[in-house]
Amino acid sequence: MIIDVSSAADRPRVTVVGLGPAGPDLCTVATLEAIADHRHRLVRTIRHPAVTVLGDHVLALDHHYESADSFAEVYAGVVDEVVMAAEAHARVLYAVPGSPMVAERTVELLLADDRVEVSLVPALSFVDLAWVRLGLDPLVDGVRIVDAYRFSVEASGERGPLLVAQVDTPAVLSDVVASVKDPPGEPVTVLQRLGTNDERIMSVAWDDLPAVIDPDHLTSLFVPQLVAPIAIEMQRFVELVGKLRYECPWDAEQTHTTLRPHLLEEAHELLEALDGYDEATGEGSKALEEELGDLLFQVVFHARIAADDGRFDLADVARGIHDKLRHRHPHVFPRVPDGDRVPDLGQVDGSDDVLANWDRIKQIEKGRESVLDGIPPTLPALAAAQKVLRRAAGIQVEPDPAMGPPTGLVELMVDDQGLGDLLLAVVGAARGVGLDAEEALRDAVSRFSTTVRAVEQNRLFGEGAHS
Repeated sequence: MIIDVSSAADRPRVTVVGLGPAGPDLCTVATLEAIADHRHRLVRTIRHPAVTVLGDHVLALDHHYESADSFAEVYAGVVDEVVMAAEAHARVLYAVPGSPMVAERTVELLLADDRVEVSLVPALSFVDLAWVRLGLDPLVDGVRIVDAYRFSVEASGERGPLLVAQVDTPAVLSDVVASVKDPPGEPVTVLQRLGTNDERIMSVAWDDLPAVIDPDHLTSLFVPQLVAPIAIEMQRFVELVGKLRYECPWDAEQTHTTLRPHLLEEAHELLEALDGYDEATGEGSKALEEELGDLLFQVVFHARIAADDGRFDLADVARGIHDKLRHRHPHVFPRVPDGDRVPDLGQVDGSDDVLANWDRIKQIEKGRESVLDGIPPTLPALAAAQKVLRRAAGIQVEPDPAMGPPTGLVELMVDDQGLGDLLLAVVGAARGVGLDAEEALRDAVSRFSTTVRAVEQNRLFGEGAHS
């Protein structure tokens, strides 16, 4: 059976056949008939047990592997040569190992090439033998096939089982092993040369693979299970929240507004867990983990509500914070996602410079006139004072030294306890004379904020006068 996947009759034709996973006995009748029907035959690589079915008059394309600097160049070169042969002879046969539609990049490229008409002849692939040798049903067991050359990317977020194909060189095998930071506890199954007289199947511990296995172009790995990664656990959690949203009466009734008190409560409980956490010994880790989970539930719940309303979903939230963090760390990521460079904000020599850059980039992003824009007016006065002073310091604006603390007062602030005692004493003294410390500090912050904005305006007009 030949499947036409392109239909322009005036274009030269390429018929693609698969040689199966092993010797000639596993080639299909349709493949053999297609071979017999074509005078001009090409094969991607002659390194295959069934290549003899193509006869003596076949053009092997192995030379592309020897001359190219990368696999991308190899595949492009192979496709160009196949197309040129089709243009020269009107119709050619192109043979590949295994099945034309399993891990065959050249066939993908041919299907996308508008210079030729492509027909596919279905064939057995190595995976058909793998399922038999492993004794499992890939649908029932949920096996995913992963390209060894892209293992670090394609296996991200997977916990298994995985069938890793094209483990064809020691370097590729080493890369696969090195990309797993937390190796699986149970052995993996090595599948080599399935269906041949030299077939080999064995169980090997993950870390022993490079030392024990001599990989070739017919080598695959079956990985029963990897350590549960972040992505899979997050997906399970998101699905659970969605189920609760639809099936639990309480969850179904919630809105962004009704969740406000719960969000506030969980945030305070997290702060309490942080207070009880010992950085040196790790004591309190379990409580901290639990409270972080409770707060995460609030985030995912709000995202679920927004998704139900057609506003945004958790992927949008994650993408947004990812792009924001990348954009606001130009000292780590020289280019932002859209390719534009962040304005020159000077050399980063420490965390103070990082915070200053953050505020400046945020100001540019949001089109704000002042670094102080965006500070919530409802912040407690002390929190507002710290935020205003930090942002002002980022543009080299400090309070008037003449308004600083009295002589000897700074010496009392030797640690957090000393500072806390001093602040408490100031509040107590204010109360003693009938003053509201909160309002007094808020007024002082407001006056200093006015000064900062005036300095910004003066600098802006000064720059304009000299431009």
